[in-house]
Amino acid sequence: MSRNGSGNGTGRPARLPLDEPVLRPTFRRERAALKRGVWPVAGCDEAGRGPLAGPVVAAAVILDPDDVPRGLDDSKRLTPERREVLYERICARAQVAVAMAPPSRIDRDNILRASLWALARAVAALPIKPRLVFVDGRDRIDAGCDCEAVIGGDGLVASIAAASIVAKVTRDRLMARLGAAHPGYGFERHMGYSVPEHFAALDRLGPTIHHRRSFSPVAGALGLLDDADAAVIDVLPL
Repeated sequence: MSRNGSGNGTGRPARLPLDEPVLRPTFRRERAALKRGVWPVAGCDEAGRGPLAGPVVAAAVILDPDDVPRGLDDSKRLTPERREVLYERICARAQVAVAMAPPSRIDRDNILRASLWALARAVAALPIKPRLVFVDGRDRIDAGCDCEAVIGGDGLVASIAAASIVAKVTRDRLMARLGAAHPGYGFERHMGYSVPEHFAALDRLGPTIHHRRSFSPVAGALGLLDDADAAVIDVLPL
């Protein structure tokens, strides 16, 4: 064995194989809580922090330990078609609740506080009260019980992954309906995110009631920014 501990005889750190399997969410944390006598356990996550329009949608899910849907993953790593399939399975087999923070609350409280509020509301709306909640991210929520924040939790914890799928599918369906109600904005394609098509629609049509007025591109379209603020929009990534 080499003295530097690399084990490859070259003096350089060993590299991980390129075909290293992608880690998937597991039910390990939930099952550990169950073994301690702590149950029910919920996972919660949100979708839609970044868009210029539409609500933040939060979901909370309590999975059945004896019937966890296979294939759960961070919603961002799944195709829309796969998300739809898993959404139906989750709703059929688990306890599920959804809550939304509308643009008005986002503008009033800021996006982080509105998101945490929606997450807490989703947990409170569950048909049964959990004793432990896992939430994706750095911030714990006022869940009315023990709460653990898990950074990257939608890719690690099965119940958070399930919540991420429910939140994403719910929000995408809502944005598709807003697209039908407001032709020309393309909500059904970009889901309200900052893309050239959306910026062009804002310039051409102006903001709708579903846009977040506190977000700079929308404020600029409403004429709420001075020249210095407008210049920042052109140089900062969104």
